[in-house]
Amino acid sequence: MSMAWSLRSRSKEVAGDLRRALSAPGGDLAAAALAIARIEYPSLDSARYLRVIERMGEEASARIESVGAARDAVRILNEYLYDEIGFRGNREHYDDPRNCFLNEVLDRRTGIPISLAIVYVEVARRAGLRVDGVNFPGHFLVRVPATLGRPPQAGEGFLIVDPFHDGALLDHDDCEQLFQQHVGDGELNARVLEPATRPQIVVRTLVNLKRLYVRMRSFPQARLVSELLLAVDPASISELRDRGLLAYHLEDFPAALRDLESYLRLLPPRQEEGSRGHADDEQIREQVESLRRRVAGLN
Repeated sequence: MSMAWSLRSRSKEVAGDLRRALSAPGGDLAAAALAIARIEYPSLDSARYLRVIERMGEEASARIESVGAARDAVRILNEYLYDEIGFRGNREHYDDPRNCFLNEVLDRRTGIPISLAIVYVEVARRAGLRVDGVNFPGHFLVRVPATLGRPPQAGEGFLIVDPFHDGALLDHDDCEQLFQQHVGDGELNARVLEPATRPQIVVRTLVNLKRLYVRMRSFPQARLVSELLLAVDPASISELRDRGLLAYHLEDFPAALRDLESYLRLLPPRQEEGSRGHADDEQIREQVESLRRRVAGLN
């Protein structure tokens, strides 16, 4: 069995698992994250890791069940996750792909902001504490309603927590500084701190992983991730383009031609002919012409 065939077969299985996880009721992230882990671990026993998270949730619940203040609940949850069982941000090997896979994060007790946030959210949810992901630019965060014991109300305050830095609480100035660090010019506004949806968290996890695979020149795996991104958002024409370019790198020229032709057909008209995006699209058009000649030569 060729590696390419094996990865294509795995892509369909993982995409099916991911769709089912995303369509399941509630906001569970763990099943979706473990589906993504099957990119590298096709025989992964997801149920075992779900049980690990359940046990962690039970342990956390026993510690915070009598707490009345959100700040105290966060402090106790932090003590459990970081001081007691030893989760840490992986500063030394930030770009290790294992940081993106929930099974590895649970086994090794280390990860990047978004993978540690998934652990934080899922353990907290099982402990009865509402925690939402925040799709903050460059550094994923979480938020906790300021008032425990009921759903958050419109306009109500919340606490911002950084799971990568041992659950540190961030005030407005901290968030402003982090925003400027990753965005530069721009204004921190309330929209930046809105709760992220489950598909948004999955997409960000996959985009991180694809970037790492491309950097490592692991193009078969990167292509698989592109397949998953299109499974989550079939309307993403930028992902259609990327999948075509990855197929080109893998010398799957017919597939590359199909995707890049589709990308150009779906491309909206550009207002500025001299824009960088227009120049990039012109390169794609030239590549498509070259691919047409190449594919015709194969037939």
